[in-house]
Amino acid sequence: MVGAGESKKAIYAALFGNLAIAISKLIAALFTGSTSMWAETYHSFSDTFNQVLLLVGVKTSQKEANEKYPFGFGKEQFFWSFVVAILIFGVSGVLSLEHGISYFLSGHDTHSVENSFINYIILAIAFVFEANAIRIAFALFRKTIGDRSDKLTLPVLFTELKENKDPVIITVLVEDAAALLGIVIAAVALLLSDVTGNTAYDAIGSLLIGMVLMVFALFLARENRGMLIGEAMSKRDYEKINDAIANIPEVRNIKSIRTMHFAAEDVLIAIEVSLIENLSTDTIESVINDIENKIKEAIPYVNHSKIYVELAQESK
Repeated sequence: MVGAGESKKAIYAALFGNLAIAISKLIAALFTGSTSMWAETYHSFSDTFNQVLLLVGVKTSQKEANEKYPFGFGKEQFFWSFVVAILIFGVSGVLSLEHGISYFLSGHDTHSVENSFINYIILAIAFVFEANAIRIAFALFRKTIGDRSDKLTLPVLFTELKENKDPVIITVLVEDAAALLGIVIAAVALLLSDVTGNTAYDAIGSLLIGMVLMVFALFLARENRGMLIGEAMSKRDYEKINDAIANIPEVRNIKSIRTMHFAAEDVLIAIEVSLIENLSTDTIESVINDIENKIKEAIPYVNHSKIYVELAQESK
């Protein structure tokens, strides 16, 4: 797991990079009239605003629990990450599609790309900024894999992306990946337009960028929706807890393990177990403490106050 400070590092890297890129793309779009560059401008300005929202999520999630919110505000990060996904879909994606569609609806003669060399320069600079931002985000993402000593393979990456509970790192990583892909699409679209003299390729580039953004946004929305509803710990962590408890001699059966994330490193764990017969009250208390300690050893970031152990009533 990574801390809030490391998450902020990834956000700030993306924020300042996107702001510089957005301004540069806007200037290029105004001077060249490129549809793909307008799509990229919307994308970068949206990403810049999104980083601000992620910072809001990190800040508000650190507020102390109170009577109204006894389990704290950790889910603030999931909420703001969900808002970011909606904005990527509804602002960046829709506006990019609108620019591409308007080309085909309004007549091809009304559209032209001028001074295209400016676009290539800006896209090259943007690629460098985005590559640095994704490098920082991926380093933090990679750390969670390295902590478990897993080999860095494609299946491991996809599994970690699916099971990772840190909305900030995942959102920044997905945004930066979409940005790099968008830059490549825009560059190819502009190159085809220049080589063939057909600006339809530029408009097609805008359509493709819009669709890419929408797909990435739907993925983020789906992941954060699950966390907002109350998604459980990963199967990997579930198995760690199960194995830790199963090795306690006094535990006969594990009836259920129910978990729910409030934040990346804030989780509620409710265990129901049945114990062997004829244990004294003191021994039962000792076993319960042992269960809590074993869970803490298996999942170090778990707070003792959010581990609940219930003894199952055996039917006669």
